[in-house]
Amino acid sequence: MERIRTVIAYKDYFKEFLIEQPQKVQDKIFKIIEIIEFQQRIPEKYLKHIDGTKGLYEARIKLGSDIWRVFCFFDKGKLVILLNGFQKKTQKTPKSEIEKAEKLMKEYFNEKGE
Repeated sequence: MERIRTVIAYKDYFKEFLIEQPQKVQDKIFKIIEIIEFQQRIPEKYLKHIDGTKGLYEARIKLGSDIWRVFCFFDKGKLVILLNGFQKKTQKTPKSEIEKAEKLMKEYFNEKGE
């Protein structure tokens, strides 16, 4: 199978989130990342654009009744950059988490000089 996109993490935010999670959750997160890398069209249940943001997405992980989100965005279309993640406890994604992700995305492009 040919990789369509490359997924990388920006700094240590994703790694710090990942190592706090139980093995089963880590496995599920890697499965979702694989879907993002290899599937031409990613179902919205795995990757969804966040309304009201400019290019911010959330990778959606569900295990039983528990839900996690990992923020990410596209760079040049084929590269997916992973940002912070969190366990979702409420219906709505907390504004503070979205703001943190937007700040990181801006930081990423500033460092690249864009």
